[in-house]
Amino acid sequence: MSDHSGPVAPVEAYEPPYYVAVFTTVRTQEQSGYSETNARMVEPVKDVPGFLGVDHAQTPGGLGVTVGYFRDADALTQWRANAEHRAAQKRGQAEWYQSCTVHVAKVERSYGFRRA
Repeated sequence: MSDHSGPVAPVEAYEPPYYVAVFTTVRTQEQSGYSETNARMVEPVKDVPGFLGVDHAQTPGGLGVTVGYFRDADALTQWRANAEHRAAQKRGQAEWYQSCTVHVAKVERSYGFRRA
């Protein structure tokens, strides 16, 4: 959801439990307005109490994976109901995505490391 212009780092490992929404897509050839809308989605989600962060990866072949991290189910529900987010979803289904899947899960274990 963002242009990684700075150092690339994954969202940190938070103390469970928390929730993730995994959004996996394959894009169409029609991408008019996609970059602007995608960049804009960072702003409203940052205002959701309980939003922890987002990771995104895109393969050269067009598979995209975005993972949103949320402290609780209420935060995830609030983001899902956001009007601007809903409008972007509809436009994505109509224009930008060949296919997509969404997986929502409760994280029960989380760990990581960072090289010094």
